[in-house]
Amino acid sequence: MTMLEDQEGRPLLQAVDLRVVFKPKSDHPVVALNNLNLRVEARSVTGLVGPDGAGKTTCLRLAAGLLVPQAGSMHVLGHDVVHEADLIRPRVGYMPQQFGLYEDLTVQENLNLYADLQGVPMSLRQEQFARLLDMTDLVKFTDRRSGQLSGGMKQKLGLACCLVKVPELLILDEPTVGVDPVSRRDIWRIVYQLVDEKGLGVVVSTAYLDEAERCNNVVVMHKGSKLAEGTPKSFYSRVSGRVFVAAPQPPQTARMLHGEVLQRSDVVDASIQSGMVRTVFSKNSPVLTNDVAETHSSPIEGESEKKTLRTIPKDSLVPVTPRFEDVFVDMLQQDGTVIEKPLLAAPDEDTVKQTRPVAVKNAPAIVVSSLLKQFGTFTAVRDISFTVHRGEIFGLLGANGAGKTTTFRMLCGLLKASGGEIHVAGNDMRKTPSKTRSRIGYMAQKFSLYQQFTVKQNLRFYGKAYGLHRAQLQQRLDWALREFDMEDRKDVITQSLPAGFKQRLAMAAAMLHEPEILFLDEPTSGADPLARREFWARINKFAREGVTVIVTTHFMEEAEYCDHLLIMAQGQQLAAGTPAQIREYAVSEKTPEPTIEDAFIQLAES
Repeated sequence: MTMLEDQEGRPLLQAVDLRVVFKPKSDHPVVALNNLNLRVEARSVTGLVGPDGAGKTTCLRLAAGLLVPQAGSMHVLGHDVVHEADLIRPRVGYMPQQFGLYEDLTVQENLNLYADLQGVPMSLRQEQFARLLDMTDLVKFTDRRSGQLSGGMKQKLGLACCLVKVPELLILDEPTVGVDPVSRRDIWRIVYQLVDEKGLGVVVSTAYLDEAERCNNVVVMHKGSKLAEGTPKSFYSRVSGRVFVAAPQPPQTARMLHGEVLQRSDVVDASIQSGMVRTVFSKNSPVLTNDVAETHSSPIEGESEKKTLRTIPKDSLVPVTPRFEDVFVDMLQQDGTVIEKPLLAAPDEDTVKQTRPVAVKNAPAIVVSSLLKQFGTFTAVRDISFTVHRGEIFGLLGANGAGKTTTFRMLCGLLKASGGEIHVAGNDMRKTPSKTRSRIGYMAQKFSLYQQFTVKQNLRFYGKAYGLHRAQLQQRLDWALREFDMEDRKDVITQSLPAGFKQRLAMAAAMLHEPEILFLDEPTSGADPLARREFWARINKFAREGVTVIVTTHFMEEAEYCDHLLIMAQGQQLAAGTPAQIREYAVSEKTPEPTIEDAFIQLAES
């Protein structure tokens, strides 16, 4: 009898009316799960999606035997998670968001360690290791320390360590966060290879809604409860007939059209896709009934009158097939979750000059020529050149380990270049980096604010670090709390903030001193889809006000919001241009209208 045959006819995981409350006796208890029902079958992949705080991670920790519920029940492989957790753990593979690789150990040593921990017999190890290394494309890296691997390679090694003893149920908590598209595809290939060959069941939470389309079954969670469940395509009827794309009319850009569309009260969601603006309209939108979308007015911040935004002629809207992401946002909007829509209308030029008097109109904000960075005998960046103009959003893309973060850190003055030239805000970063630092804002990939400070204390600390004092400091603190909608959370300890608000706080701190140039290193990594939308709406707003933005990202759909892109591979320039020019690399008979992700994979593999 195989290990899964005894489960034939019953689910690998079944949860009934689960309830989990953290700090139940405090004044502010947190309901993580509320009457949740869930079922995971063998030979299938079940996806958990939802915004931050939906309860996805809590649910997965329960399944791994790491938590117990206050009410309800969960059975995994026929065993109760409360009373029989010790019988469950050896038969389950669990990969948390921060998987515990030992960075001083090599790839092979990590595999050996996890084989020891899971009691894999020596006679089976060689064959299993060879199979896992082949599946994860790590054969050539067995002697490399895991701390020296790229982010994508670390994730694949973490998955391999979970699989040194083939589990009956595989639990993955956002396994592809911070991973480039090629590595993301590899991880999903590995998952489905195991499902097909071994018949195991998989339950996975994900922040990428396109990955929900890969699942056999999807559970949408919100505030600890299940909103809906079904196959990805079973959700489409919810927004059928309400999803359109529209092309910007020159000189209007896709980013400008996107900003205007977002301000319409009849728009549920808007995003940029392949140079077009994809829009989900509400059920009562005049677009669905009239020949011309009604003129929509919205108050502009700081002005008493209303300005009329551009109308959308109905003949410019092309209906398209829904995708799961359209449904997800519509579902949460109906449930009362509202996406922030910062006003994106461009301010008067005089306002921009008063705000940032040191900026010169049309002058390059950044000029990089023949950039070189060496670490001993290893060349991390070689012969990179580009120019970024004021008010542009410039994207640095590349697979994990391509050299983009190294380039990014040299631009910020956090790392000294080995050769070439870098001019930022008119200053030579190799000779006088201190002159530039007061004119740039920096938001690190990992949250870097003080967790034990309140929101206001963090802002005050960073304001003083940027040289703000007294009335000016207070003015900027008031601006940050108002602009990022944190006035009612100013006295909250940062550690207890939801992930989306931590992200707002980090960006607010970076913008306190009104920088000319804003550096964002994978700012939305790990953020849920709603938080990402809100974040990019704010980035667009600042760019329209004249701020230059340099961003690295692994979300290829976010690259569509950039004016220009540079794609790197092995420390060198692979391609550069506008999003439209980058997409041209992937145009073929099979993909006549490719996405940035299509082009990225095409370039990376070639």
